[in-house]
Amino acid sequence: MSKVVSTKTEHLTILEGVNLSIEEGESIAIVGTSGAGKSTLMTLLAGLDVPSQGSIQLLEQQISDLDDEARAKIRSDHVGFVFQSFLLIPSLSALGNVTLPCLLKGENEDTDKAKALLESVGLGHRIDHLPSQLSGGEQQRVAIARAFMTSPKILFADEPTGNLDQNTAHKIVELLFNLNKEHGTTLVLVTHDLSLAKRCDRIFHMNAGKLEEE
Repeated sequence: MSKVVSTKTEHLTILEGVNLSIEEGESIAIVGTSGAGKSTLMTLLAGLDVPSQGSIQLLEQQISDLDDEARAKIRSDHVGFVFQSFLLIPSLSALGNVTLPCLLKGENEDTDKAKALLESVGLGHRIDHLPSQLSGGEQQRVAIARAFMTSPKILFADEPTGNLDQNTAHKIVELLFNLNKEHGTTLVLVTHDLSLAKRCDRIFHMNAGKLEEE
């Protein structure tokens, strides 16, 4: 699989000859320096973009051949995301942010499940608080609870501890791996933190658009 981006003056190869297979329920880390292509690879694996060459199979579906709408449906039904920047809705409470995936799928809000998830991430007492009333670590915990709201088969986490202090980051990592084991969710972690990567079943190094397993 390759990804080439064209500008007016040149063609930039972001990913070249990437070959990756991930088993159900395993955790993998993709590490590398900034600009190595880690986040681009994650957006392709999650069906947020399509490769220039090659194909991508997600949950036994050839997603690189699907249109935007069909890929979005697969993500909505089976995929969870945790980003470095939390991406919470400022006007919604912690509970409202966690139940948001239900509304986006056109389903009734399952507030009982949302409360249980917030409880499991240690925020049962903060369900009515807005993001602005929560610390960075608490906001990331809300984002993790939201990611598990639809019981995803696969979770993509892009630098999930990048904006957190070391102590908070450690708690977030424990939470991610505990939920990963508890729910049997496949975890794909993009990080530059080697100690975090070593917690995963396998580590892949991204360097100048090429991927190698450690």
